[in-house]
Amino acid sequence: MTSRRRPVPARAAMRTGLVVGLGLVLGAGLSACSATNTITTDRSYQASDGVGVDLGDVTATNLIVLAAEEGAPGTMLGAVSNAGSSDAELTFTTPDGGTPVSIDVPAGETVVLGPDDEAVDLEEVPVAPGAYLEVSVSTDQGGTSSVRVPVLDGALPEYADLVPDAG
Repeated sequence: MTSRRRPVPARAAMRTGLVVGLGLVLGAGLSACSATNTITTDRSYQASDGVGVDLGDVTATNLIVLAAEEGAPGTMLGAVSNAGSSDAELTFTTPDGGTPVSIDVPAGETVVLGPDDEAVDLEEVPVAPGAYLEVSVSTDQGGTSSVRVPVLDGALPEYADLVPDAG
């Protein structure tokens, strides 16, 4: 006994072709979204509460100042990266005439700022938590830039143990 295949009805073949065609059109249409929309993870952004500044090969990211109150000592948190081939010195200066604070950033490395890492202590923060402190950031190679750094207190649990004592 030989088996015979039954011919596929024209209606079933048409339905299969329609489903395949619709799948191809939908696939092409949905994949085109990334061709016309910018991928946001390709852009540099501050992923924390802080702000950043770019000085050529040296980049400071997520800068914030912690202080208990206006006039109290403060500390700066953040990170500084040096993408250059030579070491850099980064200097932070506040407009109130406070002592400038300098840190060394080795070539090709990132230095974490904070009381447990590279300390950037400010003698007195002239603005209250919730305001912005104008900070001048400079390097010999990248020049100087002014940035408005947010001042926070210990209200957020992640910063509570990092705020310098007011007295």
